[in-house]
Amino acid sequence: MEDEEMRLFIGLDVSLAKTAICVISEHGKIVNEAQVASEPEALVRWAREQEGTVAAIGLEAGPLSQWLHLGLTDAGLDVVLMETRQVKGALKAMPIKTDRRNAEGIARRLHLGLFTPVHCKSVSAQEVPAVVGARKAIQQGMIALKMSMRGLLRNFGLKVGAISRGRYDQRIRELADGNPMLETATAPMLRARASLRQELAGLERLVRQMAQDDPVCRRLMSMPGVGAMVALTYRSAVDDPSRFRSSKKVGAWVGMTPSRNQSGERDVSGGITKAGDVNLRRAVCQAATVMMHRGRSTWLRTWGAQVARRRGGKRAMVALARRMSVILHRMWLDDADFRSDLAGPHEA
Repeated sequence: MEDEEMRLFIGLDVSLAKTAICVISEHGKIVNEAQVASEPEALVRWAREQEGTVAAIGLEAGPLSQWLHLGLTDAGLDVVLMETRQVKGALKAMPIKTDRRNAEGIARRLHLGLFTPVHCKSVSAQEVPAVVGARKAIQQGMIALKMSMRGLLRNFGLKVGAISRGRYDQRIRELADGNPMLETATAPMLRARASLRQELAGLERLVRQMAQDDPVCRRLMSMPGVGAMVALTYRSAVDDPSRFRSSKKVGAWVGMTPSRNQSGERDVSGGITKAGDVNLRRAVCQAATVMMHRGRSTWLRTWGAQVARRRGGKRAMVALARRMSVILHRMWLDDADFRSDLAGPHEA
């Protein structure tokens, strides 16, 4: 009777150029270590050269991990994305920290099952944040130019003051008029800002069109306060709503549940955990702020106002954002629009 092939557990510590690899047998013994290029093809080729059956490959969720996960999965390998906080906490406890030791630590946690798997987003869910990120980068560039011009003129005692958005360029030219050096300095900055404004307007139109073309986003936008940007961010972050057994788990996944530190007689509840996608958390908080201050009257806004009277505006905004994230998930699963007059079905 032939011996069965040894099962291998492979840990990957990924960096931009190279990936450190550690292979552990089913008995917990290190059988191979290496370093290869951080490319799916190179990793697949190396894994297939090993003597034994690859039971699982583990890597920490990070900037390159989604891309590598898709490449390795397409090659027929069993790949696991491991939750970042758990991996970092385990590796931080090691007295000597190197890429080689990190790969070993990941492989051992994979072998023992001491990890929480992370959902790997679909390609389309990864593409939408790229457009949203480009919009944010251009917006930040405009703000940086605006603040730079204000600071530049302030050094000469020239104060821009509070003005409407449409008069900003005119105000800058008025202040710089008569000073050749200031005119030379501000003119290209104004032109650059105008170009960024034009590009931003184009991206805004694209984002709105993307949201309108997507049936899920249109349904999410039926909730007051949820616009195209929030809907696209929520849709791409959640990606697959069926991966949550309960809609109420979405609030904790977004990182908007209170943290807790309990030991013996000590039991302290703190601020929110801030786990999960920071961009999604900001998006739902923005939507909650809009609903509380500018949204139309609904049972959900009334609930937020009641919390604000008891606990204060900041806590009410967080509580409302958490509840909105749960309701949006339920709407998605049930294929139902938001009903402003009925609370029950949204949170079943």
